[in-house]
Amino acid sequence: MAENKGILVIGELAGGKLASITTELLGCGRKLADELKEDLSCLLIGDSVGEASKEAIAFGADKVYVAEHAALKDYQADSYMQAAEKVINDVSPRTVLMGQTSMGRDLAPRLAFRLGTTLTTDCLDLAIDPQTKLLTQTRPVYGGTAQAVFTSEITPQMVTVRTKAMSPLERDDSRKGETIPVKIDIDASKVRTKILETVKEEAVGIKLEDAPVIVCGGRGLGGPEPFQTTLKELADLLHGAVGASRPPADNGWVPEALHIGLTGKIVAPDIYIAVAVSGASQHTAGCTGSKHIIAINKDPEANIFREAEFGVVGKYEEVVPALTNKLKELLAA
Repeated sequence: MAENKGILVIGELAGGKLASITTELLGCGRKLADELKEDLSCLLIGDSVGEASKEAIAFGADKVYVAEHAALKDYQADSYMQAAEKVINDVSPRTVLMGQTSMGRDLAPRLAFRLGTTLTTDCLDLAIDPQTKLLTQTRPVYGGTAQAVFTSEITPQMVTVRTKAMSPLERDDSRKGETIPVKIDIDASKVRTKILETVKEEAVGIKLEDAPVIVCGGRGLGGPEPFQTTLKELADLLHGAVGASRPPADNGWVPEALHIGLTGKIVAPDIYIAVAVSGASQHTAGCTGSKHIIAINKDPEANIFREAEFGVVGKYEEVVPALTNKLKELLAA
C-alpha cells in the first residue's frame, strides 16, 4: 500500500457552489499541507459538480477529485460512502477533513469504520506536531467546559471541523490546480435508504450559521413576542439573526431551527448577544466559538457572565431598547 501523504478535504456543495464549510476546510487544509510540504486535495461528490472544482482550486486546493453520478444527486450515506471510500483508497491521504455538518456527522463515522481508522469530531483547532508530523486535534469536552487535544497514529487521520472554527483563504482565481474526474460505479444494492421527500428549511433573512451577529434570547424573555420585536429590531440593525436557547424552542416560542446549543446549532459569529440566557453548559457549548460574547441578564450570578467578554446586569426590557437606540445614533452619525 502506498505511503499516506497529503491532506484531503471531502467538500460539500450548496446550490452548485462550494458550501462555506468547504472553503473553511480548504483554508485550514492549505496551512496543514504547507507545513507538511505536501499536496492539498478536495473531493467533490454530486451529479453535476460544474464550476465548483475551479472554485476549490481558487480557495487553495492543488487537486480536485470530481465524482459525478446520477445516483449522487442527493446526499445519501450509502452512495456517498462508495465514492469517498474509493477516492481515499486510491489517493491514500495522510489526513481527511470533513465539516461538523449534518452530512459530516453522518458520513464521517461510517467512513472511519469502513477504513479501519479513528475519528475525532467537532474539532476547533488542528495543527501538525513538528516532531512526529501527526495531526493534533483540539475539541471541546464535558459539554464545552474544557478542551482536549487528541492525536492518532493510524492513517488516514480523520476529523470533522466545527463550522466557523477555521477561516477560508482569500479567493484567488489565478491559482493553478488539477481537476481529476473519478470513474465511479454506484452499487444500488448497497443503498439501503430512499429519499421520499425533501423539505427545505424556510429561512427568512440571514441563516444563523452565516450571521456575523446573533442576538439570542432565553427563557427569561417570558414568551414569543420579544423575539419578533425587541430582539429582531436589534438583530436587523446589526445585519444579524435572532437565535434562542433550548427552553424557547421547546416551548414553541420560536422554530426549532433557531435553537443554539449542544443539541441545536453550533454557531461562531463575530458578536453573540445573549439576552436573558442563563448560560447552561448545553447552551454555551453551541456559542463558545464566538469572537465576542455580550451578556444581558437581570441575575448577576447567571453563568452566562462567566462566558461573556462584556456583561450588563439589568432587565432586558430596559437594556436592549437602550442599546438599540444608542446604536442607531452611532450608525447615523
